[in-house]
Amino acid sequence: MEMTGATGAAFAEDQDTFWHTTTHIMAQAVCRLFPSARYAIGPTIEAGFYYDFDLGRNFLPEDLEKIEAEMRKIVEENHTVEHMLWTKPEAAEFFEKRGQMFKVELIQGLPEGKVSIYRQGEFTDLCRGPHLKRTGLVRHFKLLSFSGCYWRANDKGPKLQRIYGISYQDTKMLTEFVRRREEAEKRDHRRLGVELDLFSMDETLGGGLVLYHPKGSAMRAVIEDFLKRAHRKLGYEYIYSPHMANANLWKISGHYENYKENMYFTQIEEQEFGIKPMNCPFHIQVYRSHLRSYRELPIRYFELGTVYRFERSGVLHGLLRVRGFTQDDAHIFCREDQLTGEIERVLDFVRSVLRLFGFSYTVGVGTRPEKYMGDPALWDRATAALRAALEARQMAYEMHEGDGAFYGPKIDVALKDALGRSWQGPTIQVDFNLPQRFELEYVGEGGDRKCPVMIHRAILGSLERFIGCLIEHYAGDFPLWLAPVQARVIAVAESAAGAYSREVLDQLRASDVRADSDNREETLGKRIRAAELEKIPVIAVLGEREAQGRSVNVRRRGKKDQEVLSLTEFVERMRRESATPDGAIEL
Repeated sequence: MEMTGATGAAFAEDQDTFWHTTTHIMAQAVCRLFPSARYAIGPTIEAGFYYDFDLGRNFLPEDLEKIEAEMRKIVEENHTVEHMLWTKPEAAEFFEKRGQMFKVELIQGLPEGKVSIYRQGEFTDLCRGPHLKRTGLVRHFKLLSFSGCYWRANDKGPKLQRIYGISYQDTKMLTEFVRRREEAEKRDHRRLGVELDLFSMDETLGGGLVLYHPKGSAMRAVIEDFLKRAHRKLGYEYIYSPHMANANLWKISGHYENYKENMYFTQIEEQEFGIKPMNCPFHIQVYRSHLRSYRELPIRYFELGTVYRFERSGVLHGLLRVRGFTQDDAHIFCREDQLTGEIERVLDFVRSVLRLFGFSYTVGVGTRPEKYMGDPALWDRATAALRAALEARQMAYEMHEGDGAFYGPKIDVALKDALGRSWQGPTIQVDFNLPQRFELEYVGEGGDRKCPVMIHRAILGSLERFIGCLIEHYAGDFPLWLAPVQARVIAVAESAAGAYSREVLDQLRASDVRADSDNREETLGKRIRAAELEKIPVIAVLGEREAQGRSVNVRRRGKKDQEVLSLTEFVERMRRESATPDGAIEL
């Protein structure tokens, strides 16, 4: 056995080192409290760390308190962290004798050579490191939650228990993280989706498939209608395409070879069909339906296309990671001399839409991945066009090497929400390859045949992910134009204003305002409170005085003051204020 010195990197220099050390302290505490536990893997993640265990039972909430208390003992014991390099046989024998078969399996999969081992006190683990010098350097930590998982994310493998945690060098940082996490939990779209009656996901239906309820459908319809109007203004033509196609289409496009593991297939009359994971081959077929002239280009096709992609059950997450979703998908067919200008137009569209919805963002350019199609020279030209458009629009960006699609490089825009979290959003991809594979042509100015360039782009991306992001960004308290129910009409009593309340409701709906009523036999206070909990922006309260004077007592969410308006003025103001603010889009 060979021993080396452990690193003492400070948190400010390397938070990964700090979190790596904390996850080993947690695992050591678990093994002390549960001596028969088998420990699997314990990596750091974007915010903290986790460790997977096989206890033979599920963790209980009170277990986290016990584990935290034991971790504090380990910190006080201030064990030296030793780094050792063992041979593979030495490491495998050590862990096999102790019944740690997950470690043995990991060791067997490592390349030949020395194996990195860390030891602190009685706890020894397989780990690449690095770690702090002593356990006593980790003072401020918290275990956050636990959940079930599978060994190596294989739902056919052993079921494990995962504990998540976080640690920082000072208590202020830890307190701020916990505060932000609690705020994120309040905004969790899965919880709010149920509370606000927006959508549901039922295992009877199948994991990763969404049912939009009337309120969620109303909000989605607002977004879809806005997208259709905006695309028409920008010269896009709306099309529809089927949900599946003969496997031959996917072989021509390259999806069969490069994306098959993410697709669903079925047999129909002894022929193989693929459920579509993307819309692009269908848009290509529309382009191919007749010969084009250079004068027709650019041609822009737009579709709200629903696609289906295989995701393992372990990674499904509400609306953010699903198996069936709809994209605001478009494909632009253009000449290469038009390419940069078309990308710039799409970037302008993206900026305007994200400003309307209240998001800031960051931009990255993904380049050619290891698994790709086509000529590298064409990839370089496509990447250059993306960068030129970004620089022409003075948009800062980072290069993400190897992060392109298999058919072309791309711009990815990450949305920043109210808590500063990033969400995958708009994408713009330049593709020389699919037009060539499908032998697309247009007649050039001199009468010769040329191949167009294709731009794949989505402004919002997946509507499911975008709506989930919107719910969390606004904590369900949507701006008036986006709210599923914009106004609720409440009659103080049926005898005093029942008939009048129905007239007010009819006028609001006739003015295209999304309104409902609550005339249940409950107290006025309870009905107003219910509307507030449902985060309805405007409440119209009607009593005998309002019915006689044909007025409306208006209460706005988040404001203490009430306002009395005539019925005509109220309906007109609601019509004006609740309309989608299309004028905010610079087209």
